[in-house]
Amino acid sequence: QVQLVESGGGLVQAGGSLRLSCAASGRTASSYNMAWFRQAPGKERQFVAGINYSAGKTYYADSVKCRFTISRDNAKNTVYLQMNTLNHEGTAVYYCAATSPLRIPTMSNEYLYWGQGTQVTVSS
Repeated sequence: QVQLVESGGGLVQAGGSLRLSCAASGRTASSYNMAWFRQAPGKERQFVAGINYSAGKTYYADSVKCRFTISRDNAKNTVYLQMNTLNHEGTAVYYCAATSPLRIPTMSNEYLYWGQGTQVTVSS
């Protein structure tokens, strides 16, 4: 069992930056591949970025490439999402999720554990 708690959301101006954190607890938390998803009002939850358990591989949605960076510190059992040059599409609830170490899927139904989400609002 893995518990995930996101933090770091808030209000930011367009063009600004924000860093989200996801604290994982559980004996084997560092052995899971992790990802960030986001869900805007009235829209489906979408994949943003993923990272494998050893932090050796990352994968990004095309819409955030070169602007967002996912990283993890297994010693702290924490995953981060650095978001730069935010635009209005960044307004959403951001969720941290964990899955098996075999691959980094982009479909939300392939993830085993979820956090409660943190709201990010980008103002113009």
